[in-house]
Amino acid sequence: MNSTKLRHVAIIMDGNGRWAQARGLPRLEGHRGGARAVRRIITHCRESRLQFLTLYAFSMENWSRPRHEVEGLMRLLVRFLTERGRELAENGIQLRTIGDIGRLPLRARNLIDRVIASTRELDGMRLSLALSYGGRDEIVRAARRLVNRAIGGELDAGAVDEDLLADELDTLDTPPVDLVIRSGGERRLSNFLLWQSAYAELYFTDRPWPDFGPEDFDRAVDWFHARNRTYGMIEAVG
Repeated sequence: MNSTKLRHVAIIMDGNGRWAQARGLPRLEGHRGGARAVRRIITHCRESRLQFLTLYAFSMENWSRPRHEVEGLMRLLVRFLTERGRELAENGIQLRTIGDIGRLPLRARNLIDRVIASTRELDGMRLSLALSYGGRDEIVRAARRLVNRAIGGELDAGAVDEDLLADELDTLDTPPVDLVIRSGGERRLSNFLLWQSAYAELYFTDRPWPDFGPEDFDRAVDWFHARNRTYGMIEAVG
């Protein structure tokens, strides 16, 4: 079995801080450079007719960063939604979010709701922003919902299986991840889409996110298409 169809790409956008440090700039300047890279990659993915793109924008662990950095990241999020929300709609891009969105500032939540509402019926690329997100937290929240359903008599606890749990995840109607790209040189998933990436191909590049461009994305896609995806099975011989 060799399936190299690419539908869903997820990106861990790492290296903003190190990029800024190497240039003697404040960390927030690295995040601003990262925001510019986000715009480049969204445009490129849409033009490449990718169906699903998920970006790791803000992790649960990021809340423990210095207050001024967190506030700066929230301002960048608000700016992105304000400046690019209409552009997403004009280009047929449907916005979704995953994560514990309730922890975000009210203004950011309101903007998210507004952009999601304005793009809900569009049928172009689906862009999912992982905000206040952790893969373990997502699975725990899903498990709690199943427990509550069982307590309420809505389902039999013995009937819980992978499909039922998957239906409670933030990514309910999104296909599994085919390719995870991580920029910035690290080689780990960092608690990102742990369930959804079970059979994903993992591509790591030393390129820091602010310098990441369409050519880097295409290089990862070419690498993906050269892979032999067996999903744990073996191909028949002879």
